[in-house]
Amino acid sequence: MIHDKDYLIRIVKQFSEFLAKLLLEKNEGILPDHQRLFETYMNDTFKMTFEELAAKTTEEITLLIEAKDESHQIPYYELLGHLFYFKFKELAIQEFARKSKSFYEYYLQKSGIFSMPIVSRIGELQPHL
Repeated sequence: MIHDKDYLIRIVKQFSEFLAKLLLEKNEGILPDHQRLFETYMNDTFKMTFEELAAKTTEEITLLIEAKDESHQIPYYELLGHLFYFKFKELAIQEFARKSKSFYEYYLQKSGIFSMPIVSRIGELQPHL
């Protein structure tokens, strides 16, 4: 069971790193290979598509994360912040900005870490809320 948990947290971190890389690239849209990787990571991490996850409220997603092992919650909140931030940048949907801000704030609160890049992203999202 410990190996399963280690695997899951590794997948969460890899997905988070993948999104960070995509955010740094200045591509217009997402490349086909990136899209396939994105869908694989979504399935491995959340067992659903992004559309299914996005259809849930922030509270519903938070309940899913809170049901996980406490040590895994922080990386999940960071990932969700990155995920909705990435999709907001791609599609400019205000609800994604709201969710990204909420998950980034949960991450900062739960982790106790001050992260200037995340604080900057929250500031960037603020005018869109």
